[in-house]
Formats: sequence, structure tokens, C-alpha cells
Amino acid sequence: MTITVILCTYNRCESLTKALGSVAASEFDTPVEWEVLVVDNNSTDQTRAVVENFSRRYPGRFRYMFESEQGRSFALNAGIRGSSGEILAFMDDDVLVSPTWLKNLTAPLSKGEWSGAGGRILAANSFSCPNWLSLHGRYNMGGMLALFDLGDRAGKTDQPPFGTNMAIRKEMFQKYGLFRKDLGRCGNNMMSNEDTEFGRRLMAAGERLWYEPSAVVYHAVPQNRLTKKYFLRFWFNYGRSGVREHGKRPDICRIPRYYFTIPKIVGTVLAIRTLRWILALNPQQRFFLKGMVWMTAGQIVEYYRLSLDTA
Repeated sequence: MTITVILCTYNRCESLTKALGSVAASEFDTPVEWEVLVVDNNSTDQTRAVVENFSRRYPGRFRYMFESEQGRSFALNAGIRGSSGEILAFMDDDVLVSPTWLKNLTAPLSKGEWSGAGGRILAANSFSCPNWLSLHGRYNMGGMLALFDLGDRAGKTDQPPFGTNMAIRKEMFQKYGLFRKDLGRCGNNMMSNEDTEFGRRLMAAGERLWYEPSAVVYHAVPQNRLTKKYFLRFWFNYGRSGVREHGKRPDICRIPRYYFTIPKIVGTVLAIRTLRWILALNPQQRFFLKGMVWMTAGQIVEYYRLSLDTA
């Protein structure tokens, strides 16, 4: 079994140094051939120097690649094409991985029974959670901070893993295609879902995914993300991403479906969600429902954009 860890980065050389240091300490019970491929997506800081330093310190372990096309999906796809491993593991430049992370994440994929695996993503730092933000239960918004925790039990999962802690057999990309380039972050654009869309693509084709709670990464939660403005922006773009993921649906009696969809969402879905938000009393419930309104607004905007593209 050979493994390539793909890490895409953009102007985060300080956190990148810590991330690479953590994965360099990876432990295996038996000898395994593995590498870390760092894809630099047009960084203007010391990113290249950082990777080259690790390459000198760990000969044959770290590799540098430059991808000029801006956007997370472009960088990920470049990394996949340039990888040498049979199993591709993914991590971000602002996480710290536990020493057994890579071993535990990739172990379920060694025999081919599972097509992909995802692990736990916990907060790397303690922070004071605002009273309007819930990270547990019905109104959980931890996913918007890239936190992912399905509990202590390992096994088959129907939830697609997040891209900062997942492993996929390379043949899955050869069979089902790469990450969608119309999804994924690009600069200040907060479009998302390129990772979860691929997981859903696999499951829709009958492939099986594994959840491994012992594969742990610690994700930084910057203070500037603990604001309502950040979350509402995320909600809006999450709505856009969801519509874009599913794409154009069939016409109804030769009439473009958007002529029915947009009025229905505006007149019914948006109205009901707005009313529920206004009437909510619990701060966490109230903000969650406000986020649903912003998500619905994002859906409307994206449906309208798609209607113009297909006009």
C-alpha cells in the first residue's frame, strides 16, 4: 500500500510549517511507503521555502508542486494528478494531525472493501462559544468551522467526510472523475461542497465510506470566524453551492423548471423560514433559523444565475 498526502495551501506559510511538522511525525506499525505532496496555489509568501526546507530535512518524504489556476478544486485536482500513492489522504494547511492519524485513516482502505474514509475534526484551540452559536444537537453549526465528529464508534457512514480529514482510493477519482471546479473556495469566494459532493457522488454510485474516530486532526478556529457576519456569509454561499451541486433539473412540459422553482422558494420556503426565525426565542435556535433564511436567499440567487445561463 502506498499513500500520498495531498495538502493544498495559499499564503499560510506559518500555519503550514506547523501542519507539515505534525504530519512528519506520523507513526506506522509496519513500513509503509508514503509521501506528502504540497500544492502551492499561487502563494506570495515563504510557502515554497517552507516546503523545500522540509524536503531537505526529510529526503523523499515531502514534495512541492505549483498550481497557477486559482481555486481550491484546481489545486486538489493537480495534486491528484501528480500523486504517486494508491491511497490519497487529504489535510489542510491550518490543521495539526495526531501521530497515528495517517495510519488509522488509511488502514480501512488497505484491502479494497472501502472506497474512502473520514476521521474526526476537533478544534485545535479552546475558544469561548458565543451564546448564539451551537456546536451540538439540533442546531449544530460546527460544520461551518470545519469541525466533524460522529462519535466514538467506527463503521460505515452515510455522511460524506470533510476534505481536511479524509482518504480516498485513487482509483475512485479515475473511475468517477475529479473534484468539481465550479465548487470549492477561490480567493474571497466562499463556495464550498467540492469535498462532500465527491463523497455523495461515491455513495450514489454504490461505493462504501468508513468513519474512523481514531483518525484525529485538530483544526484552528480563528476568532474572526466566530462572528455572525462570517456565519451568515457561509450560509448564503452554502445555499448557492447546494443548488450548483445538483445543477439544472428537467423542464416541466417544456417550461424551464426555474419558472416554478424560484416563485415557490420565494413565496413559500423563504416566507415560512423567515416567520420561524422571527418567532424563535432561544438565541441558538434563532440564529440557526436566520442562517436558514440566508441559505434560502443563496439558493434563490443561484437558481436565478442558472436560469440566465440556460436562457
